[in-house]
Amino acid sequence: MTELLSWVLNPLLNAIPALNQYQWLLQGAVILLMTLIVSLVSNTLLNRLIPFINNLSSVWNQVFIDTVRAPLSLLVWVVGFTLSLDIAARALDEIDLVLTQSLRSLAYILLAAWTLIRLIKRVEQQLVDGVSGRPGVDRTTADAVAKLLRLTVLLFAGLVLLQHLGVSVSGILAFGGVGGLAVGFAAKDLLANFFGGLMIYMDRPFKVGDWIRSPDKEIEGTVEEIGWRLTRIRTFDKRPLYVPNSTFASIAVENPSRMTNRRIYETIGVRYDDAAVVEQIVADIKSMLQSHADIDQSQTLIVNLNHFGASSIDIMVYTFTKTVNWVEFHSVKQDVLVKIINLVEARGAEIAFPTSTIHIAPNEAPSN
Repeated sequence: MTELLSWVLNPLLNAIPALNQYQWLLQGAVILLMTLIVSLVSNTLLNRLIPFINNLSSVWNQVFIDTVRAPLSLLVWVVGFTLSLDIAARALDEIDLVLTQSLRSLAYILLAAWTLIRLIKRVEQQLVDGVSGRPGVDRTTADAVAKLLRLTVLLFAGLVLLQHLGVSVSGILAFGGVGGLAVGFAAKDLLANFFGGLMIYMDRPFKVGDWIRSPDKEIEGTVEEIGWRLTRIRTFDKRPLYVPNSTFASIAVENPSRMTNRRIYETIGVRYDDAAVVEQIVADIKSMLQSHADIDQSQTLIVNLNHFGASSIDIMVYTFTKTVNWVEFHSVKQDVLVKIINLVEARGAEIAFPTSTIHIAPNEAPSN
């Protein structure tokens, strides 16, 4: 590099001898100019080549190229800037050459860590989206593995940086063993939430996108994010609900998103005046449900006279729909109930409503 710079600058220095005392400054300026040119040329080439590469390469090649593009651009500037500092350190006593070399090493470590974190993020997203037409992996699992990998990269990079700065890593690890108990007591809630999040990732009672509720606490909504400390739930009135992960270790959680069917459980009351046709109404309703396209015939189906109410003869209707979608379920349920009304009316009967009948015995009639 020094010979190349001398070859470039010699004509100028021979023409203007007074610039010899600023030779180091000119060399640094030339390196920065060359860095700018290399950066512009490399970015231009990548912008032109990326569409061509995307058409020919596999999806993983595209992920790799997208990952390293920004770090490589920054690497060009790190190399150019540190080379300029090296030249300045050799010419000036105020700048320590060891310091410039240390800065270069630190920059390389940070760039490597950043590149790995970008790679983990893009691989995670690609696995969730699916590869080659195959369905993607579960988002919750991918998120858990990606977080563990990012944490590992950060810890490893931090240890390498400390070792490079002259800090004894073995001493830190030994201190961690001695001070672990004190830290555990001080951060017991944080650790409880951490292990609560780990339990969610391992047991998988729910995942991102599931609708969950708890009969023990006022928790109900759609899971938006499962973090290491908190789980964010979007309630049905669109408010965010932040639940510490340790809470899920002590409460029961229902996951309606994993239902196989939705249940229709209704009581249909007809008048006592229609007692003669109750059996036919029951048979009609059962026949209608057995032929209904949206009712799951593999599940329990019950239609029976169930109770003599205060003002009605009650018929129990118990069945399950094929759909688990909330909106579609209510559409199917409405269709079933409307058909039941029509069947009741077709038998000349009526749906009962609360009434009171007063019977007056003949011998108790008031005398004139």
